[in-house]
Amino acid sequence: MLILKNHIVIARTSKLSLFLLVFLSVIHLGNAQQTALVDFLKVNTQITPNASESSVKGSASYTFRILQDTDSIYLDAVKMKVTNVALDGIKLKVTDDKIWLKHPFKAGKEYTTLFSFEATPKQTLYFTGNQIWTQGQGKYTSHWLPSIDDVNDKMEFDITIVAAPSKTVIANGKLLFVTKKETSNQWHWDMERPMASYLVAFAIGDFEKQEITSNSGIPIELYYEPKDSLKVEPTYRYTKQIFDFLEAEIGVPYPWQNYKQVPVRDFLYAGMENTTATFFSEAFVNDSIGFTDRNYVNVNAHELAHQWFGNLVTETESMHHWLQEGFATYYALLAEREVFGDDYYYWKLYQSAEQLKALSDEGKGESLLNPKASSLTFYEKGAWALHILKEQIGEEAFNKAIKNYLEKYRFKNVTTPNFLAEVKAVSRQNIEQFEIDWLQQTAFKAEQAYQSLRKSLFITNYFKLAALKGTPFEDKLLQLDEALTFPNDYIGQEAIYQLIDEPISETLPYYKKGFESNNVYVRQTIALTSENFPKQLQKEYESLLKDDSYVTKEAALYGLWTNFPENRKEYLDATEGVIGFQNKNIRQLWLVLALVDANYKPEQSNEFLTELKNYTSDDYSFEVREVAFGYIQELRLWDEATLHTLVNAATHHSWRFRKFARSVFDSVVENETYQSLILKQIDSFSEKEKNYIQTKLKE
Repeated sequence: MLILKNHIVIARTSKLSLFLLVFLSVIHLGNAQQTALVDFLKVNTQITPNASESSVKGSASYTFRILQDTDSIYLDAVKMKVTNVALDGIKLKVTDDKIWLKHPFKAGKEYTTLFSFEATPKQTLYFTGNQIWTQGQGKYTSHWLPSIDDVNDKMEFDITIVAAPSKTVIANGKLLFVTKKETSNQWHWDMERPMASYLVAFAIGDFEKQEITSNSGIPIELYYEPKDSLKVEPTYRYTKQIFDFLEAEIGVPYPWQNYKQVPVRDFLYAGMENTTATFFSEAFVNDSIGFTDRNYVNVNAHELAHQWFGNLVTETESMHHWLQEGFATYYALLAEREVFGDDYYYWKLYQSAEQLKALSDEGKGESLLNPKASSLTFYEKGAWALHILKEQIGEEAFNKAIKNYLEKYRFKNVTTPNFLAEVKAVSRQNIEQFEIDWLQQTAFKAEQAYQSLRKSLFITNYFKLAALKGTPFEDKLLQLDEALTFPNDYIGQEAIYQLIDEPISETLPYYKKGFESNNVYVRQTIALTSENFPKQLQKEYESLLKDDSYVTKEAALYGLWTNFPENRKEYLDATEGVIGFQNKNIRQLWLVLALVDANYKPEQSNEFLTELKNYTSDDYSFEVREVAFGYIQELRLWDEATLHTLVNAATHHSWRFRKFARSVFDSVVENETYQSLILKQIDSFSEKEKNYIQTKLKE
């Protein structure tokens, strides 16, 4: 439950006034790296990645206008070698992180410079399996392309990517043409409008695509690997509806030439809003069953909303990061409301409010204007701020302010005062208290959130049932019965949660009612909250194996296998061909259960073991590997091959997966036998892997 009606929140008000905020913004712009001296206008570059060496070669021309007389300007470029310089008398100096251009530059004059470069990026450009892709969020594009890390200098990027003839290339903008050669193709991509350097991107892989068109005529390309052709519809389900809704809701036409979406392997985040080309984790590529629990809808809407909020208008600095993430989160939530309905919208708001309240109660609340705030603050508190603001000033004024804000600052950089000025220009409401409560305070305004949520009849009814959590079972039978009769997804789940600690002799009729509801989420909650499956409900639990949910199937398979050992063969036979999500969750569980049961197909146990161990290798995505490593560790099935892949995982580019693998490695090397097996094959590891092993074993 979010909060009691009479709960009082003690807020800690930030001393950061809007006057000071404006002052700091001005100071920042005045101290920006070089935006007062030069405006980089256009980049025309050709990029040739080399997968075998994880390197890149390229050539680029840069057109820039000098704003003030100066004798030097620079491009950000991390550990790059520069050759074939054509600078018309401009001297060039290369340092570890910059390329300096030195010349008596004159204000008002445009210059063009041209050179070639080489780099072996440690980040930002990734070679994963049969794919190559970039991830420049933050200030990292300069690892593979000389550019400007400062988000306040926007350029038009035209990119040509050189790739093998068998590969497909996706990049920002519109594909003009492909120059086909015997050993490689050149894909020529054109951007018509400027953008910040962190939004430049390309992906290379074995992709095919489906094309759709928005109501406004924008071409939308949906990419996929051929093996996933049957998953295209559920993966991209509602894409056109989301696109059309956001254009109408935001009130400003989509600002770019086209839109593309590309799933990539071992992506660092859920998704990234590269201008015109969202890249997202292939973990969201799912069939219709997977859609139930792990669909792409929210990420889809969030990254698309960024094409306006972040790409069209871009923050001047991280103090205003909520203008990107809070807005994208809020408009994604509105899009989900359009798709899934009001109850879903309010449920998502309630869930994020619970998280924000918990953070605030722990004394860890953050101002939205804190440049070092957490993602929870920038994303979810930012979305809540917009929800409350719309309620306060009204939908008409809110929408007009958004439209004016985007049109006034299109292709420019923005601050929070810029946005608030547009709100004040269209509304007679005094929003001073809103600014204090939602932008400046560190505490989450839980009581305001609670009152807003109560406008939903569904949430009000949910609160009533949740309030009965500590009530004696016999005193809430009627309410539980009502909650499980044609149950709402969330209220029905809450009813099941309240059965957990009660005697099965008393709760049996209510579990039966939950099973009979045929509500996939109510039935899933039964599967997830049950350790001991009562014999009286065996048939009902067995029916869970047929539900359209891989979460439910996984929980049911394990529970049935554990509780009814006499039927293990039946359960394993029934699920033998089920793979599950992209991480193969059900298939890997199935392999483990088949291995542990010595009576189940013993003649194939070596095949099962080999398959499970193979899933640890870098032939598979890190999502698959993480599940496999977990089982290998639990069953102590380590051998030379799996220890080798574990070391490889411990040096992976995804920090979350790397952290997981290193935790497992720390446990494994406590065993002297496993340590010896690692050292035995030390010469087979890469230098990076050897360094890691030697560092860890010295500790």
